[in-house]
Amino acid sequence: MSDLDWENLSQQAIAAAGVVYFLALMAHLVEWSSLRKVPVASRAERRAERSAAAPGSGTLVADPIVADPVITETGGPREPAERIAMFGRLGLLLTGLACALQFVALVGRGMAADPNRVPWGNMYEFVLAGTWVVVVMYLALYRRFRLSWLGPLVTAFVVTLLMVAVIWLYGPVSPLREALNSPWLVIHVISAIVATAAFSLGGIVSALYLIKERSKNPDRGYIARLPEPKTLDRIAYRLHAFGFPVWTFAVLITGPIWAHQAWSSYWNWDPKEVWAFITWVVYAGYLHARATAGWRGRKAAWLALVGVATLWFNFIGINYFSTTSMHSYAGSEVGAVSTDST
Repeated sequence: MSDLDWENLSQQAIAAAGVVYFLALMAHLVEWSSLRKVPVASRAERRAERSAAAPGSGTLVADPIVADPVITETGGPREPAERIAMFGRLGLLLTGLACALQFVALVGRGMAADPNRVPWGNMYEFVLAGTWVVVVMYLALYRRFRLSWLGPLVTAFVVTLLMVAVIWLYGPVSPLREALNSPWLVIHVISAIVATAAFSLGGIVSALYLIKERSKNPDRGYIARLPEPKTLDRIAYRLHAFGFPVWTFAVLITGPIWAHQAWSSYWNWDPKEVWAFITWVVYAGYLHARATAGWRGRKAAWLALVGVATLWFNFIGINYFSTTSMHSYAGSEVGAVSTDST
C-alpha cells in the first residue's frame, strides 16, 4: 500500500469508528431511557433476589455483565427487561468494534508517514490516541468495576472529541520534526496518554459522585442507578492512584530527559512544562489529602475536578493561547514550532 492509501484508510476508519461510537451511544441512551420505567430495588432487595434466584424461577436479577442495579424487575414478564439488557450489551459490543476501528485509524496514520512513525505528531493524532486509550481502559475495567453506568458518558465523551479532532484539528500526514524524532517521544507520550486517560475517567466518576451525593435518591432514572457514593469515590480514587505514578514518570522523568536531548536543558520554564507540573501538584495533593487528612467524598471530588481542569487546559489552552511555549503547535501543522504532543 502507498502512503496515500494508508492515509485514506486512516480517514475511512476514523469516520467508521465515529459512526459506530455514535450507534453505541444511541444503544446506551435507549437502555437507560427504558430503565426509567423500571423501579430501582433497594440494596437489600437485590441481595435477596440474587440468593433466591434459580433457573426457571421467574425471578429476574441483574445480568452479571451489567452493573449492579440495572434490572430489578421481579415476578413480572422477562421479555421487556431482557430487551433493556440487550441494548446495554449491544452498546458494549459496538464500543468494542469502534475501538478496533480507531486502532486501525491510528496504525494507518503512522504507516502513511514517510518514514513510518508513531501516530501522535500533532494534536489531531494525540486526540485520536488519547480517546482510544480512554476506551481501552474503560473496556478493560468494565467487568471489574461493573461500569455499564459509565457507557453513555464514555461514548459521548469520545464522540465529541473525535468530532472536534476531525472538524478543527485535522491535518495531512507530515514527517516529524527532528526534536520529535526520538525514542523518548514514544516513552514520554505513551505514559502521558495513559495518565490522561486515567485522570479523565477519574474526573468523570468524581463528577458523578458529586451529582449522586446531592441527588434526592429517586427510585427511577439514571442517577438512581449509579453505584452508591462510597463506591464512586473508591473507583475515582483507584483511577487517580493508577494515573499519578504514570503522570509522574511522564512529567518528571521522561519529559526532562527528552527536553535535554532536544534543547540541551532539563527544564526550561516553558508554559506547558509549568502547567504539567501544576497538574502533578494538584493530583499529589489529592492523594496526600486522602491519605493523611481524610479528604474523601466531596472535597476529594472537587480537588479531582480541579486536577482534570488543569490537565485539559495544559493540553488545549497552552497549545492555542501561548505564543512563547516551545511545545505549542497548530493542529494541522506538525512542527510549525518546536513541538511536543502532550
